[in-house]
Amino acid sequence: MRTIFIMEDHPIVSESLASFFNETGRWNVLGSSSSLSDAKEKIQHLENIDVLLMDILLPDGWGLDIIPWLKDQNEKMPLLAVFTAFDDYSYVSTALNLGVKVYLTKLRNKEKLENAILSAFDGIICIDEDAQRRINKITSLTDMLTNRETEILINVKKGLTNEEIAANLGINPRTVSNIISCILDKTGIKNRRALEKI
Repeated sequence: MRTIFIMEDHPIVSESLASFFNETGRWNVLGSSSSLSDAKEKIQHLENIDVLLMDILLPDGWGLDIIPWLKDQNEKMPLLAVFTAFDDYSYVSTALNLGVKVYLTKLRNKEKLENAILSAFDGIICIDEDAQRRINKITSLTDMLTNRETEILINVKKGLTNEEIAANLGINPRTVSNIISCILDKTGIKNRRALEKI
């Protein structure tokens, strides 16, 4: 029987997930946490977690923020799975870069979530179809963009202002504005708001 720990701040969702996994007879739910700090406190006292199932946004930070902490704490990393409302490219790419093997949105049912987790144990990375479409769209767009344009596009999709993007990349806000205009021209996308939603 595999073990799972749940990080989810909505009690109904957390209880529903715990009940589902326990009732399959294939899982032992070791516990759950509604915050990052509580998860760290509880996980410290657990010896063997096969799967860490997390939401992206918790009251005191990103669920993903626990991953670097886990790497410092444990020799054996659990399989990392995300179950969230967010299918944005920036969230998905960050999660995958941190080692997440399953990324599903809450539009999917619990059976699909379990199947994705089981597939991940066989080495298959499972990404929600809506999130995958967004990734594919970004990938096809970035084929026509320079590296700098791609960097700025990713920052625009995060909802950052020109000034924030400029500060992140160490360039002038006017340069950011000019490059965004170039991106719009190249892609045929009408405005910044539409660019944020791709």
